[in-house]
Amino acid sequence: MKTILFALRVSDLERSLAFYRTVGYAELGTVPFDDGSSLVWLKLPDEAAVSLELVHRPADGPVVVGGFAHLAIEVESLTATVDRLTDGGLKPGAPELPGGPDGPKTSWVTDPDGYRIELVEWPPGGPPTPEQS
Repeated sequence: MKTILFALRVSDLERSLAFYRTVGYAELGTVPFDDGSSLVWLKLPDEAAVSLELVHRPADGPVVVGGFAHLAIEVESLTATVDRLTDGGLKPGAPELPGGPDGPKTSWVTDPDGYRIELVEWPPGGPPTPEQS
């Protein structure tokens, strides 16, 4: 058993697609519906299949974010990623060391609807395992 994807409802599909493309996602396909709503499937370069679904339902009105903490994305180089996102017009936060100098490096960026995304560069030993936690 494994998680296939998670879905985020978005208010402005084109604005959200531009944001997620800048983050690094590629579009795999769109499923349009007769009522004007649609689903757009996205994946990151190192993923074999869809991992994010944008759900656009204009008739439901603007998105009100609640009950969702954040999405985390592993990056190879936090510095390079923050620079690329900044060059692309996004506003990632300053890098942080939440686990101290030997822990992961992180930064946060918020999408157009207010969903928070944590960018994580693991230390050389990789992510913590349950035994290390």
